[in-house]
Amino acid sequence: MSALAIGASAEPLTAGEPAALARVQQLQELIERTRAAASGSTFAATGGSSAGGEGSFAAALQAASTPTAYASAASGEGGSTQYDAMIEAAATRNGLDPALLHGLIQQESGFDPNSQSSAGAMGLTQLMPGTASSLGVSNPLDPAESIEGGARYLAEMMSRFGGNAEQALAAYNAGPGAVAQYGGVPPYAETQSYVQKVLGYAESYRLGHASPAGLGSVA
Repeated sequence: MSALAIGASAEPLTAGEPAALARVQQLQELIERTRAAASGSTFAATGGSSAGGEGSFAAALQAASTPTAYASAASGEGGSTQYDAMIEAAATRNGLDPALLHGLIQQESGFDPNSQSSAGAMGLTQLMPGTASSLGVSNPLDPAESIEGGARYLAEMMSRFGGNAEQALAAYNAGPGAVAQYGGVPPYAETQSYVQKVLGYAESYRLGHASPAGLGSVA
């Protein structure tokens, strides 16, 4: 569970912490909106197809593209990147640990929305064109679409490999077939390094977002 897990209990904030209080209230409003918009989506819980329902993906993108979501993301208040609020909301919609999704994006693109690899992967979550299309992502260079698509694909890999984060990340990097073939993280130096780096970034994110005031602390 992420240090920013929604629904986690937190100690009351003091009067001297208006910025943190404002962020908590803003995130709560955003998440309630996105939950309502995507209430019909049970993608992660049911292990559904990555293609999903076009309606649920559209609803998720609409929620991610609201003025509140962008204002929160752009502020960077209390977060390490301008995309933190989008990442948290997409992770919540897809049943993921926000820290894990954050770490994946950091490794994949360094938070450069225009990043493109020589192999053709694009955007924050470095989706290949075919994968992006199957996920309903029409523009992989759009941050909201890329984050939502990457979250959905990672959630599918988590479901496919029984919630094992290492195997899900390995599948994201090397493909699910390679993970199935080797019964775990394949013996590829690049993939093994990728998994460890993402997990390391995720842990750093958790530690950086834990606070004495209990902001985002896990019960």
